[in-house]
Amino acid sequence: MVGMERAEQTPQILNAADLGVTACTRCHQVWPEGTPKCTRCGQPIMRRDHKSLQRVWALWLVGLMCYIPANLYPMLSTRTLFYVQEDTIVGGAIELYEYGSPGVALIILLASVAIPVGKFIAIAFLALSVTRPSAVSKGQRQLLYEVVEYIGRWSMIDIFVVAILSSLVQLKVLVSINPGVASIFFALSVIFTMLSAQAFDSRMIWDAQQDKGPSRQ
Repeated sequence: MVGMERAEQTPQILNAADLGVTACTRCHQVWPEGTPKCTRCGQPIMRRDHKSLQRVWALWLVGLMCYIPANLYPMLSTRTLFYVQEDTIVGGAIELYEYGSPGVALIILLASVAIPVGKFIAIAFLALSVTRPSAVSKGQRQLLYEVVEYIGRWSMIDIFVVAILSSLVQLKVLVSINPGVASIFFALSVIFTMLSAQAFDSRMIWDAQQDKGPSRQ
């Protein structure tokens, strides 16, 4: 009897489909189910994007393929009268540390190594968590998704540094600094990982949990 009373006290979880409405994924305006297009922003209305995971994995894989040469090829090429020096991302950070700029070196490593690798892991985890059982609660996964989207804008800091140095240090015969091949791959990697995160339909997190019943918040 006690178990039956507890089951009766458990609130029923309703989603937008139960209420017959669908939210626009761009402006979040709620429309009756079956509305073809959001009249506020023009975005097509769909209850769930069933091809979302396919795009996520495709863009994620391309971003990973671009990230590998971004760390193998030189990011910066410094030419002087007597020598040409080419530095990778990690190599440049090590030199900055040796020259007495540990703070700048740490920022470069965080923005160019730690954050991109963390984004790859987080996106892969989110994509897997909607198809397999996960011990992480739906609220925590939603928070992780929002963090991944937020930090995406800071992933291009290394490209900004290279661009600024290239534009400022151009003394022709004496010294010149130019972006290396890795800068192209790194920029492509950042773009594809950002697109991968945006392609992920975070509503699937809640669908996967709801199908299994109430979970931890």
